[in-house]
Formats: sequence, structure tokens, C-alpha cells
Amino acid sequence: MKGILMSVSFARSCGAAIVLSLSAQAALADVSAQDVWSDWKSYMTTTGYKVTGTEAKSGNTLTVSDLLLEMPVMDAEASGSIAMPNIQFVENGDGTVNILLPKEMPLQFKMDGPDGAVEGTFIYSHDGSPMLVSGDTDEMTYDYATALMGFSLSGLSVPGEDIPAEAVKFKATLTDVVTKTVMTKTDLRSYEQTLTSASLDYDFGVTDPEGKGEGSFKGALQGLTFNGTTSIPDGTESADMAALLRNGLSASGRFDFAGGNSAISGRERRDSFAMESASQGGSISFDMSDAGLTYDVRQNQTELNISGSDIPFPLALSMAETGFKLMVPVTKSDEEQDFGLAVFLRDFDVPEVLWGMVDPTGALPHDPATIAIDLAGKAKLAFDMFDPASMEAIDKGELAPGELNALSVNALEVSVAGAELTGTGDFTFNNDDLETYDGMPAPSGEANLKLVGANTLLDTLISMGLVSDSDAMGPRMMMGLLAVPGDGEDTLTSKIELTEDGQIKANGQRIK
Repeated sequence: MKGILMSVSFARSCGAAIVLSLSAQAALADVSAQDVWSDWKSYMTTTGYKVTGTEAKSGNTLTVSDLLLEMPVMDAEASGSIAMPNIQFVENGDGTVNILLPKEMPLQFKMDGPDGAVEGTFIYSHDGSPMLVSGDTDEMTYDYATALMGFSLSGLSVPGEDIPAEAVKFKATLTDVVTKTVMTKTDLRSYEQTLTSASLDYDFGVTDPEGKGEGSFKGALQGLTFNGTTSIPDGTESADMAALLRNGLSASGRFDFAGGNSAISGRERRDSFAMESASQGGSISFDMSDAGLTYDVRQNQTELNISGSDIPFPLALSMAETGFKLMVPVTKSDEEQDFGLAVFLRDFDVPEVLWGMVDPTGALPHDPATIAIDLAGKAKLAFDMFDPASMEAIDKGELAPGELNALSVNALEVSVAGAELTGTGDFTFNNDDLETYDGMPAPSGEANLKLVGANTLLDTLISMGLVSDSDAMGPRMMMGLLAVPGDGEDTLTSKIELTEDGQIKANGQRIK
């Protein structure tokens, strides 16, 4: 968990610096180049950066040389920085300012470990296009366009290891990038940003210097768009994410892509694995504030091709829709907070050659399968999610994470081979009763389930010789105990109740 928090902090820091470099969120271009630079420094220090550089004004141009941005981190064992030889703020004479960034900017990172420090450098690059800042002191607009934008690993050092330059590679490239940011400064620095890009290409690879193995992950996305809004508290010089959230930090956005493809491959001695995928687009949404953190990821019409030394023949799989949604509280509170989790895989289809191995006569329906579940609930969080000290205490068992208060099954759907299970449920939890269910808060509530086609599926499996009569007896007895006939052929329904006094009932009959 500690490593995850370090990664989250480092990624947040890198992202903030690069977005700022591209969009110069907090400039006052209608005044002077000096005001632009001064407000930029203010923005960076507000979010925890240490900014140093040498300023020199000549005519209508302010040049900041030897600029160093030292990144805020959540752990004393990690550090990062961005270095620029110079950055120029050029007054255009019409109330606008051009910001000229170097074509390449090194981003250095360092993470201390028990054997020493892991160090490396990423290079951010673009075609040198200027960024145009316009507007007034209350609302500034930043327009930027570049034909090419890149991010690549240029060096990596690991204690006790001699890593050749070609052993580890990472490169990402965006083409035809256009961004617009509108910044408003009040008690919060708020900005709205849009971005479009024709394509994103990425290539990550690792090769064992001794030739024992290698791995790679490469691919591309087409037709990218992004829309987002961020508010940052002004006047709070802190890298403490928990404090920033309490003071009003919030961010939300949605990233969409029209299509994509990827290839993953690996080899270790004689063993190998490869997977290729393609999709017809998808989206990634996020929302973060003191009210919680939400991710929503979806992908459409995914095709997979899998092969490997341990796979007897290549597999071709397809899914109409896949995704997940996660919502978690992030700030400590004695009040109940919302959480949720949804996972879905719709119309999952396997090739007929695979069906032919288990059902050569076509006795079973070969319809695509679906698995989907949508959960929501309420809980009390006893710690700040982004507080390293609290996370360490939880890892050591010194602090309880909180209380589970309620859980709802908004939707459950499982369909395969002609059978379908659906259901919903609502439960509350008594955190004062940890005895009835052996240390778990005692639940109370009910679940309503519906099962269609289960007996037909069992009969078919028996006729195919895949399941014996004795093997099928257990599931049939369980269905007879927990379910009653419903409307329609081969339909069962079940109402499972958990009472506050510890009883469990199925369709009104006590079973515990």
C-alpha cells in the first residue's frame, strides 16, 4: 500500500507539472510577462512544489533560466524534479503572451530502497510550438497546439545492477494535440480543460541482459478527447493530499477514445505468451474530492487473440462491453459515506472450436455469456486515504479502517449456456454485534433472486455425460431448499432474509 501511495503521489506530481507546462493554468497575461511568471510560481508552490530559477527581462521577453521544479511527494524516500534550461514569456503587444517551452524537458525521479536508490530520467518533448495566453486577470484562456508530443525513458539506474540502455524502454507519443484551458481565480483556482489528439502510441519493453527472457506491451489509441474541471485551494502551500482535499481540492474529467489496439508478449527461456487486442472505443472517467474518489472505465467491442507455449491452439475471444466502476470515500469522517463497485462483462463469446471440445453436437445454447454486478453501500472511514501515516498504521494492524454500515446489490446478472441468474438485495450491518457471525458485523436485510433454465441446463449436462445424476443431486436439493417455482417454465425464485436476531430464512422458512 505504501508503494501504491508513492506511485499515486509521483504520478499526480508529474501530471500536474506537465499539464501546467502545457497549459500555464494561472497566468495573468493581460498584465505583463512578469505577472504570468509570478502567478505560475504561486500556483506551483500552492500544490507543494519548490521552484527555483534565474529571471532576466529584455524588452518584451522575460526569460527564466535554470528552472528547477522539485516535486511534492508523500514519502521521504521518494523525490522527483523537472529541469528546464529556460522558459520564455513573450509579450505580444496586444494583451496576449506567448509562452515558449524548451523542445525537451528532463523529468528526474529517485526512490530510496533498502539496497540503495533507484534513479532515472524521463524526457518530455514537443515540436516547440508556443502557447498563447489571453483574457484578463479574472479569467484567462490558454491555447496550445502541437503536431507531436512525446514522453520517453532516457535512463535508469538500479543499485547493484548493470542495466544496458536497451534493456528497459518506455515511449509514448501523441499526435495533432490541441488543448484549451480556461482558468478562473477566486478563493479556489478553477480551470476547465479540453484536449483532442489524433492518436496515442505507446511502447514499453523489458529485456533480460543475460538473454533469459523479455516482455513488451505496445499499442495505440485513436480519436482521443478529454474534458475536465479542477479546483485547487489557493494559498495552501502543501503536498499533503488529505489537507488539500479538506480545503477544497477537486478534480473530475472524462477521457474518450474512438478505437484502440494493443499487443502483450513475453518470453522466459522456452516459455512464451502473446495476446493481441482491438476495440471500438471506450471511456475513462474520474471524480475526486473530499466526498470521495470515483473511477468509471468502459470499453466497447473488444476482440482478443491469445497464444502461448502452454496453450494448445490460438484462442479468439470477443466481448461486446467490458468495464468497472469504483467509488470509495477518501477522508476520515464519523458520518456514513457512500461507496460502490460495479463490474460487467457483457456478451462474452468464445470460438466454436472451443465449444466443439465440450459440446460437439451443439446440445447446449452457444449464446454469449454475461456477468454483471453492481454494488453500493455506506461506510464510516476512520482514516484519511492519502495520509501515509494512517495507511502505515492500518498495514501494521494498529488502526481499524472503519465500519461497514450498509450494502445494496443494485443488480446481479449471470447468464451462460441458456441459464440466467438475476437478483437484488439490501442489507444493513450492526457493528456492535461481532459475535453472531464470528467477528463480522451482523447483517440484516433480504436478497431476491430469480433463476431461469437451471434444471434444463443440468438435464442437458447429464445427457452429454458431463455431469452424473448423483453430481446433479446436490444442486437440485439446494434449489429445492432455497427456492420456489416462479412464473414461467423452469423458473425459480428465492427470497433470502437475514433477521436482526441472527435468523436466516428462505422464502419465509427458517433455515438457521
